[in-house]
Amino acid sequence: MNGTDHEHAGGGPLAGLRVVEFGQLLAGPYVGSLLGDFGAEVIKVEMPPGGDPMRDWGRLRSNGRSLWWPSLGRNKKTVTLNMRDPRAQAIALDLCASADIVFENFKPGTMEKWGVGPDDVHARNERVIYARITGYGQTGRYRDRAGFASAGEAMGGLRYINGYPDQAPPRCGISLGDTLAAQSAFQGILLALYWRDARGGGKGQVIDASIVDACFAMMESAAAEYDQCGVVREPTGPILPRIAPSNVHRSKDGRWVVIAANHDTLWRRLAELMGRPELGTDPRFVDHNARGANEVELYAMIDAWAAQYTAAELDEMVNRAGVVCSPVYSMADVFADPHFRERGLLVDQEDAEIGRITTIGVVPKLSETPGSIRWGGKWDVGADTADVLGELGIAADELDGLKSAGVI
Repeated sequence: MNGTDHEHAGGGPLAGLRVVEFGQLLAGPYVGSLLGDFGAEVIKVEMPPGGDPMRDWGRLRSNGRSLWWPSLGRNKKTVTLNMRDPRAQAIALDLCASADIVFENFKPGTMEKWGVGPDDVHARNERVIYARITGYGQTGRYRDRAGFASAGEAMGGLRYINGYPDQAPPRCGISLGDTLAAQSAFQGILLALYWRDARGGGKGQVIDASIVDACFAMMESAAAEYDQCGVVREPTGPILPRIAPSNVHRSKDGRWVVIAANHDTLWRRLAELMGRPELGTDPRFVDHNARGANEVELYAMIDAWAAQYTAAELDEMVNRAGVVCSPVYSMADVFADPHFRERGLLVDQEDAEIGRITTIGVVPKLSETPGSIRWGGKWDVGADTADVLGELGIAADELDGLKSAGVI
């Protein structure tokens, strides 16, 4: 902690930590959501009058409210500061100096231009942990490029290996690069907190997270394969080459079902279930390398077998046999499966304007200090400005003047 027990309703392992969030859209704000879910006091700084564009992104309710915002804005206080105004910049620096963690996701140099870069903040409070999320990082020749998840996934290699050969490389249907970069920054913040407080480091440090970095870190052995063998990993559709069997198969009722038995013991169980126990010891399929070399023939046999059963039948009997299996779920399937309620992955919350809304719960699950959703995203931009700035010693009449001047 920073030396002050900041008021906070609710528990969680990060309770008592003050966080100041600068940023918009997805990567930065998702870091704030993760920190807030586990108890930190997250103060989101937004530019007046409209605030974060995410308030209006995605599918909208009939009242014009975004269905993204209740989750992305949850567990956060909202403060407005016109960061182009020197008076707002001075207030922002005071706010940062009161914090344990500051993070931002603007282009490199933006925070320095506003006088709230890491050096500015650490001159006031060296214990502050300062996290930065960008497209390409704070160093390197591409540091000044604008960066979105789509470009980061492309340069980081994820887009190239996704999809099918000779087709346009698809995205996965979500802003994966933003989420990976946010989780990378979150991990860095926790590491820096541990070093500062538990290991006696005593001061903060700067975390440099980027979309390209986070995507590239997911590439497993692809770099070593190219370095040592000159092999470029290519898109391969629903399989990983030579990792067999692990594929999707079409069921009798037309659904896709994952069946994965890429381990010798699991493969023998699947062969037994298919009524072909001899395949478990067949030299073509007896071990990992043999199955990889003969995967085309192997998958053809499993395709033919799986097509005799519905997805529900496959799910039940393959899992009962101790083999990995799951139908490919849509969100409708998720809502129909009680598992997601039992795990707290689907949770209901009350929104001031939408009413009851089901959102994604807190992950991961902690036994002693679980995370929680204390409130959804606040619709009034700057709803907590008076309270938060009042804690900094700014009187009510001064706040009125700052509001009239467009500073807050």
